[in-house]
Amino acid sequence: MLAPTLKLRPVIRQVQGEMPQTLTRILDDGVNLAVWQRHLPLHIADFASLLLSLNEPLAESLVLEMPGEDAEPNLCGLASGFSDLEGYEGFLTDVSWLVSAFACLLGAKRIGLRLRALDKAMCPRFHVDHVPVRLISTYAGIGSEWLKEGVMDRRQLSQAESEPTNNALIQQIGNGNVALLKGEKWHGNEGFGLIHRSPQLAPGERRLILTLDWLS
Repeated sequence: MLAPTLKLRPVIRQVQGEMPQTLTRILDDGVNLAVWQRHLPLHIADFASLLLSLNEPLAESLVLEMPGEDAEPNLCGLASGFSDLEGYEGFLTDVSWLVSAFACLLGAKRIGLRLRALDKAMCPRFHVDHVPVRLISTYAGIGSEWLKEGVMDRRQLSQAESEPTNNALIQQIGNGNVALLKGEKWHGNEGFGLIHRSPQLAPGERRLILTLDWLS
């Protein structure tokens, strides 16, 4: 009689690279973060910085239907209050490309989009997301912070006194980078969603952040 074969859980790891193909690594077992370390085109970076400098509120959400591989997201009205700023069309084109790439990679038919200008940490404690996967890109300002596996006891998430105080242990997603974060609802990743948090902002500091969620 043959002994039963035990399926070993892969080592939890994170992948970063300068090519957009790096994002496909989120599909690999054991990878709970894939980061495309891109440099924003200057006209898009300038648009994002100018938008924040106006100190106007921005908190918009869309549910995008993507019925087929060739479907283009309907971003009509997104950040329309800033449509007169130079670089707006380029910004929309970039967001559209990210949505289409996200849908193609995951086979997503419905995507939740959020675009926000923040002046404080939205999720200040280290936590995991209870979603399959989330895309995060900070167009202006500082990016989200995350931890490698084993740095913090998962049983103590959201407890301030248990968070690492050594800054050398805290990783950060760069400005303009595109990150895919695997959450607790990704099949096979239960208990290993990426541990991350919003960065603390100094008085007067702001960030422009885009998130995409796989709804179906």
